[in-house]
Amino acid sequence: MLLLAPILATCLLAQQQQVDLILDNGNILIMDRAFSKAAAIAIHQGKVVATGDTATINRKYKATQRIDLKGRTAIPGFNDAHTHITPRSRRAVVLTNATSIAEVKAEVAKKAAELGPGEWVSGGDWAEDKFKEGRILNRQDLDEAAPNNPVALRRAGGHSSVSNSKALAIAGITRDTPQPDAGEIVHDAKGEPTGIIRERNDLVTKFIPPDTPAEQVVALRTALRDQFRHGITSLINARTNAADWPNWQAAYATQEDLPRAAVQILWSGKDKIQALGRKTGDGDDRLRLGAIKIFIDGGFTGRSGYTVEPYQGEKDFRGRLTVPRSALLEAFREAHALGWQLGVHTIGDRAAEIAVDLFEQVLKESPRQDHRHYLNHMSMRPPDHTYAKMKANNIWVTQQPNFTYTLEPLYLEYIGKQRTARAVPAKSLLDAGIFTAFSADILPISPVIGLYAAVTRKGSSGAVHGPEEAVSIRQALECYTRNGAYFTREEKIKGTLEPGMLADIAVLSKDPLKAAPEDIRTIEPDLVLLGGRKVYEKK
Repeated sequence: MLLLAPILATCLLAQQQQVDLILDNGNILIMDRAFSKAAAIAIHQGKVVATGDTATINRKYKATQRIDLKGRTAIPGFNDAHTHITPRSRRAVVLTNATSIAEVKAEVAKKAAELGPGEWVSGGDWAEDKFKEGRILNRQDLDEAAPNNPVALRRAGGHSSVSNSKALAIAGITRDTPQPDAGEIVHDAKGEPTGIIRERNDLVTKFIPPDTPAEQVVALRTALRDQFRHGITSLINARTNAADWPNWQAAYATQEDLPRAAVQILWSGKDKIQALGRKTGDGDDRLRLGAIKIFIDGGFTGRSGYTVEPYQGEKDFRGRLTVPRSALLEAFREAHALGWQLGVHTIGDRAAEIAVDLFEQVLKESPRQDHRHYLNHMSMRPPDHTYAKMKANNIWVTQQPNFTYTLEPLYLEYIGKQRTARAVPAKSLLDAGIFTAFSADILPISPVIGLYAAVTRKGSSGAVHGPEEAVSIRQALECYTRNGAYFTREEKIKGTLEPGMLADIAVLSKDPLKAAPEDIRTIEPDLVLLGGRKVYEKK
C-alpha cells in the first residue's frame, strides 16, 4: 500500500480539472432559490464551474490562481437595477459630501479659479438637509463664490438645481419669466428668482458647453469603474438619450473591465426610437439596451411627485404629471408596439396608480407574454387595487430602499409622518407577489445603505418609519443580486453563483446575515471579481 500511495496520488492529480481560479475557505452565498452556501468555488473562462466544500473543490480542480477567503463572505456582485452613471465634466464640482453652504462656496470658488473667468461651473449633487446653515442654496451664495463665472449646480436626485445670476442671465430668466411646463422657477418674497429651478434644470443647463465626445467617453469609463468599489458588477443606467448611445458603445468598445450595463433609453417619440434601429435586449453580456424610460411625474427632491392626497400643509397641491394622461397612453402604446420593455418613473402614489392603469389598458389591447414592464420607483405605496392590478398584469418594480434613509427629511416635510411610514414599500410588494429588485438611484449609490434601510426602515436621523415594511436581510440580498438580472433578461447567465453562471463576485468585509442591523451600513467590499478577474481590491 505504501508503494501504491504515490501512484494513486499521481492518478488523482491527473484526473483534476484545470481551472483559472479557486476561491476557498470562505462563506459563499450562492443566492440560488435554495439559498445554498459553499466554502469554495472553482472558476474557468469567466464562469462558475463548481461550488462545494474546500477539500472537495481542491481535490477535483487544480487552479492557475487561488485566493484564500479566510472565512470572508462572498456573494454575487450587486446588481443596481436603477442608477444614474454621471460622467464628471472638467467643469464639475462634486458636492455629495458637502455639509455646509460655506463648503459649497469654497469648492465653487476653487473650480472657477481653475477654469478661469467666464467659464461655466457645473456638477453638484448637494443636499440642503446636510447643510449646517439649515437652509437651501441660492443664487447670492453662488454669486459670492464665483462672481465672474456662470454656475449651475444640480441637487442630489437631479430633480432641481441652483444657478447664480450670471447663469440665469444667460438663460434669460428674470422675475417676469413665465413658469415653464412641468417645472417651477422659484421666487423670493420680492418676486426675484432665487436660483432654484425644479424639474426643468434644462432651462439653464442647455447653455453649458458640452465636453468633446472623446472627453465624454473617458469620463463615462471613469464613472463606470467607480461602481466596482461599491461591489456593483451589473447595473441599469436609468436615463440615456438615444443620441448618447454611441458614447456607451465607444466606452465598451475596448476590452477594459467595466460593470455589465443595460441602458434605458428616454422616450423621444416613435420616429426617433425607430431610427435607433434597435430595441430592448440588443447587445451582449457587457452592454445592452434596456427599457424605454418614460417620466410620469417628478420627484420629492423637486417637490413634484404626483400624489393622491395634497402635500402636507397644502390645500390642493399634489404635484403634477409630466405630460397629459392621453399623451402618456400614446407613448405606452407606441413603445409597447415597437417591442420595447418599458420602465416608467413613478414617485408619487397617484403616479404609480396612473401608470399601472395605463399598462393594464395597453396589455388588454395588445397582450404580450413576458413583457417585463416595470415601475422605476414606488416612493409612496399606492392604493391596494393598484397592487392587485400589478400582480394580475405582471408589472414589476425597481425599488430604492435607501430613500427611506436619505430622503427622510423631505418625506416628513412633504407628505408627513403617517405617509412616510408607508413610503418606499418593500415587504408589502413582496407579500403581494410583485417581482421586485433593489437599486440606489443616486441617493447614495452604495448598496449597503439600501440593505440597511430595507432591514431597519431607519432614516438618517435614526427614527424608524413603517417597520411593517421591513424585509429580512436574505430578501434584501436577493433583491439586490439575483432579482436584478431578470429586468434585463439575463437571469440564466448572472445573478447567482451556480455552475455555468458568470463569475461576478463581491467579497465582503462582514457577513450581512450575521451582522447586527446597525452594522450593515459599515460593510465594505474587500475584493470584486468580474468574470473571474480582479477589478477592485480594498487597499
